Amino acid sequence: MGGGPKISADVGLAPKMALSVTASIVAETVTFPLDLTKTRLMIQGERGQAAAASSSGGAKPAYRGMMRTAVGIASEEGVLKLWQGVTPALLRHCVYAARLPTYEFLRENVAASKPGQITPIWKCAMCGMAAGCFAQFIASPNDLVKVRMQMEGRRRLEGKEPRVRGVYHAYSTIVRAEGVRGLWKGWVPNVQRAALVNMGDLTTYDSVKHRLLANTSLQDNAITHSISSFCSGLVAAVVSTPADVVKTRMMNQPTKDGR
Repeated sequence: MGGGPKISADVGLAPKMALSVTASIVAETVTFPLDLTKTRLMIQGERGQAAAASSSGGAKPAYRGMMRTAVGIASEEGVLKLWQGVTPALLRHCVYAARLPTYEFLRENVAASKPGQITPIWKCAMCGMAAGCFAQFIASPNDLVKVRMQMEGRRRLEGKEPRVRGVYHAYSTIVRAEGVRGLWKGWVPNVQRAALVNMGDLTTYDSVKHRLLANTSLQDNAITHSISSFCSGLVAAVVSTPADVVKTRMMNQPTKDGR
């Protein structure tokens, strides 16, 4: 074990950014139907949607559970609609990739420990939160457009007028109706969510990987990275879900007469 080629740790910023964006785009494309399903489930609990369903004679929720929601979208709207809103989601990752170099810069230059020592977990947490907040703030307009595009299929089934017809139309409509500041609607819970995600994600990943390498016989290979990634993803999802619900509902609010 450990006889394979080693990649230099002194990889430049541009290759790191390119690899990060590429990996994020592939992962987002593959998992996007789950993200769409999550958004629909989060939105349907709104008081306004429940009232609309009751007045139209459909008092029970449109979706029940992840699998039934995904199957319902595919059968009612078409399989390709499971990827509605994927374009702004991919654009978001091109911007959000800034969190990794930001996190590494903060970890190595602000929270650096003595040579040979592991950076304390609380310092990793602070660096992760700061990097996540910065990257999410500049990427928030893409999240807003993604959420609104994800809800278009449901709106059309309910007989409502479409709000957006595509990515460019969504951006231009928001700017015309709400101004440039409208692109950052819901940014506060969005940034809070990013802080929690990165605190759980980057911090857990770093901590688990370092402790596996220090306390077990595992090498710095795919197995170690997979275990660390699983733990970090689980922690990040659990701690960030409440803020995610608030962010999604705020972004889906109507342009006028909305909260």
